[in-house]
Amino acid sequence: MHLIAVLVALVALLAALANGGYLAMLKSAATKRAGGEPVVHYVQERMPKVGITVVLAVLALLMTNGGFIFDVLAVVVAAGAGATAAKELRSTHERYGKAS
Repeated sequence: MHLIAVLVALVALLAALANGGYLAMLKSAATKRAGGEPVVHYVQERMPKVGITVVLAVLALLMTNGGFIFDVLAVVVAAGAGATAAKELRSTHERYGKAS
């Protein structure tokens, strides 16, 4: 169970960091373009959720150092954080990811 908990926590952390990285690149590109203010505002609204998902994924990874009960809790926390981060990344990509 420990290995599963660690892997789920690592995948959740990867998803949360990918979401944050994508938003950071999107903001960087938007600040260089005229009329990019709405995108910058969108990214700034999403950043607190990125921070929360990263913190939860790290917390889940730390929880894997406990016993079986902590491993189960870590899987639950990591699955929630990873699913939220993946959903946010998907919705942002669908909104702004199309090449023009």
